[in-house]
Amino acid sequence: MTLDLPLSARLYLRPVQLADSPVDRDGEVVRLAGGLSWCSAFELIAREGGKRILQRTIPVADLPDDPRIAAILQRITAPRAPLQLGERIVRLDQPQVMAILNRTPDSFSDSRALREDVDAAASAGVDMAAAGAAILDIGGESTRPGAAEVWEGEEIERVVPVIRKLAAGGAAISVDTRRAAVMAASLQAGAHLVNDVAALLYDPQALDVVVKAGCPVALMHSPEPQKGPHGGDGYADVLLDVYDWLEKRVEDVVAAGVDRSKILVDPGIGFGKSLQDNLALINGLALFHGLGCAILLGASRKRMIGALSNEAPADQRLGGSLAIALKGADAGAQLIRVHDVFDTVQALRVWRGLRDSALVAR
Repeated sequence: MTLDLPLSARLYLRPVQLADSPVDRDGEVVRLAGGLSWCSAFELIAREGGKRILQRTIPVADLPDDPRIAAILQRITAPRAPLQLGERIVRLDQPQVMAILNRTPDSFSDSRALREDVDAAASAGVDMAAAGAAILDIGGESTRPGAAEVWEGEEIERVVPVIRKLAAGGAAISVDTRRAAVMAASLQAGAHLVNDVAALLYDPQALDVVVKAGCPVALMHSPEPQKGPHGGDGYADVLLDVYDWLEKRVEDVVAAGVDRSKILVDPGIGFGKSLQDNLALINGLALFHGLGCAILLGASRKRMIGALSNEAPADQRLGGSLAIALKGADAGAQLIRVHDVFDTVQALRVWRGLRDSALVAR
């Protein structure tokens, strides 16, 4: 197929018509990021001057012969390298669970004992790992709207003792923080991955810490990361705007010395986004494979679930959280960040069983 695509236009490929198996479909489907999802078509989008000038669904075999499209397609299909996290290797050829372990006073998800007692928090982390979590994500600052900022010394006191205990037991650990000093202290205590809701833009020293450590990093989109995770004035086209922002941020972090294979991207569900924005990002999640990085999806117990279920409180959002987790798995997301580890792992194991069955030649 030949299309008149101006060189000045930005091109995007969103995998659509997702399939659970390539069996008997040679040449008709392509595999997403070396994972367990395939697609038989792409939504080709061309954007110029901030507006979509082309949006067309094209079968895999009919994609235009354009080097720009070929470059995006290569990133979409390239397998994602496993993460080496201490002694553990986390494979990214299937969806994995990242467990949330908050140590913030206003956390809506964890008990008071976990917030106040280091041993209780470490024990909870052990239970999460036993339930099937591949990575434990430990945080000491609330990112809820309106939350008060935390002094970095206090944040370190909250997370480092728990990280040290869990690292000694061999767990794969991520630290959820925006602050360079917390990153450095946590990595020294045994953390293996930095998960930053500000994409290393809040603290001027954060990027340098990650580069020197040589550790994997998760870069999350938020509209105004230097000010805080919430805010912004809206989007012209949320899916493409977030994609462009993350693409630029990935390129800057790679240029600073971080290997692309160690970068995860997170569209930032619930951070400076409306309900409709969040839904558009989840529906369009497969677009982000075009960045050539593993995708981290974090929507567990988010406010959007309550908005769609008669304002259900945070502790009654399991069903919605599972629905989004499975939607993410279908789209090829490699990491699903959740509060409810056992239930999500179980759901993903059933999802994996269905995939394995579909891969058996008929």
